[in-house]
Amino acid sequence: MIAANEFTASESSSRSGVSWAAIFAGAAGAAALSMILILLGFGLGFSAVSPWANEGASATTIGVSTILWLTLTQIIASGMGGYLAGRLRVKWSSMHGDEVYFRDTAHGFLAWAVAMLITASVIVGSVGSMVGSGVQAGASMASGVVSAAGGAAAASASNSNSDPFGYYVDTLFRDNRPVAVNDDAAHAVVTRIFARTIGNGGQLSSDDRAYLAQLVAQRTNLTQAQAEQRVDQVYGQALQTAQEAKLAAQKAADTAAKVAAWTSLWLFISLLCGAFFASLAAIYGGRRRDAVVWLDTERHYAPTATTPVR
Repeated sequence: MIAANEFTASESSSRSGVSWAAIFAGAAGAAALSMILILLGFGLGFSAVSPWANEGASATTIGVSTILWLTLTQIIASGMGGYLAGRLRVKWSSMHGDEVYFRDTAHGFLAWAVAMLITASVIVGSVGSMVGSGVQAGASMASGVVSAAGGAAAASASNSNSDPFGYYVDTLFRDNRPVAVNDDAAHAVVTRIFARTIGNGGQLSSDDRAYLAQLVAQRTNLTQAQAEQRVDQVYGQALQTAQEAKLAAQKAADTAAKVAAWTSLWLFISLLCGAFFASLAAIYGGRRRDAVVWLDTERHYAPTATTPVR
């Protein structure tokens, strides 16, 4: 009896405590189930999104539901993978219960880790597209409002970036005489003046103001003083539009940063839940594996007289 115990202990100590076949089987099951649930989440998400404004689910609803679905996916898929890893592992005979408990937990965690390595790119892509869809839609809407309200300011910034010396070239050939120029040339000059002034703090210089009033007076029945008043009024509107556009861009960037931070936090929590449930399910699967008995029908054993499966 002592020799048999010594042989069993020696045989157990020489074997690895990791059943990689069971781990990869559990990881494959978890990865496949994750794919299925993610595709289902995509379908539900697309059905709730509407291309029309003020219709369908809001960005907040989509974001919250995505996080909840991702967490549920982690719990279900990781739990399934952990259970398979624990149930399919090799039975350890003549081993202390604490060591069996630890190895079952480790098998569930390793199955979860391998499954995460397989599906990491898919999960990250789904989170970036589904959770970020609301932010992108909001940013696109804000961009559309800004470009519609401040088309002149946006065009001026574009022209200023494409031709940074255009303003100085116009100043070089500026004439105090009422020289007539076509409308396209006048619009380009005004655009460059507005772009440079708004980009440099927003204070319109007296020379630029007088020159703009001269261009306005050439094309209207206004006097020089009335033209200057119109220049002040229109430039004030353009400056206000540019400031509103800048504020909207800052708010959109701040919202995107907050969404990214919360998404990363909840992704961490959901993955942590997946690791916990995978380990817990592996313990349960291992206990069920150890409880399985083999019925030796050849020797006509009774159902109560069973031999544990190795």
